[in-house]
Amino acid sequence: MQYRKLGKTGWMVSEIGFGAWGIGGGWGARDDEEALRALERAFDLGVNFVDTAHGYGDGHSERLVAKAVKRCPNRIYVATKVPPKNFRWPASPDIPVTETFPVDWVIKCAEESLQRLETDCIDLLQLHAWADTYNEQLDWYEALVKLREQGKVRFFGVSINDRDPDSALRLVESGRVEAIQLIYNIFHQAPQEKLFPLAIKHDVGIIVRVPLEEGALTGKLRPGVTFHPDDWRKDYFTEEWLREIAERVDKLSFLIRDEIKTIAQAALKFCLSHPAVSTVIPGMRTVAHVEENVAVSDGILLKPEELERLKAHDWPHGVQYPWAAV
Repeated sequence: MQYRKLGKTGWMVSEIGFGAWGIGGGWGARDDEEALRALERAFDLGVNFVDTAHGYGDGHSERLVAKAVKRCPNRIYVATKVPPKNFRWPASPDIPVTETFPVDWVIKCAEESLQRLETDCIDLLQLHAWADTYNEQLDWYEALVKLREQGKVRFFGVSINDRDPDSALRLVESGRVEAIQLIYNIFHQAPQEKLFPLAIKHDVGIIVRVPLEEGALTGKLRPGVTFHPDDWRKDYFTEEWLREIAERVDKLSFLIRDEIKTIAQAALKFCLSHPAVSTVIPGMRTVAHVEENVAVSDGILLKPEELERLKAHDWPHGVQYPWAAV
């Protein structure tokens, strides 16, 4: 496992982290025992960063993470998130922070996460949505500072709105957070333009979510695929879109070589090939997921000519998540 610095935290975190949304539920049949085995296998293989959230299975993901971390002798950095009080994603700039992240709500959610994670201090507490207008509405920051002064939170972060990297530019410059979590993958390369250079300049860690485009960049989602009734993606991937995905993924076959055996591994190496990226957090629910993803951290990145060629595969497809209209 290779390690990278997570911004001003100074932590050296595994460049492949454990995305713990799936183990909380919503991605098909839930198997808690396999989830614990997956977490423990990840820790055995050198993963030392886990990203979970208050809202993943109403805290179920946090409870599973707590069990696995307690069994592990190594230092594991755990990041979790505070959901917006109105439970609306993405965050709207027209809704004031007093309705999304008021002081009492942020503190309440943090206290609940502390209990479920069975810890006295959260390593990285993130807002689970973001609007640029929050730079002028600092209730959320007041709450985070209070939690840190009480010794309950070490560092702050924000998980920004889907495919909207420019919304974090002023936040990065402000110095108020140590990490930004965002979507970045072969089909969504926009963060490279403005946010990544700014994050490097201000030493802000970058946590990459959705590196496999919700499974599209595994090469396994093709027309006719059947989703489990409890998998939210059944309402996301239409047959028309699956056909287009298959065509686009097939054009990525040039990335397969001795060191890269699958499109999924190539997709993860794409994310790791940018120096701004601190860690990539693919969702992992099984030991098999863990072993395939962790194998990517071998020090071999994509070649400059491959990265140049991939610029043509940026795809601002504009498909909305099911919750975007809520």
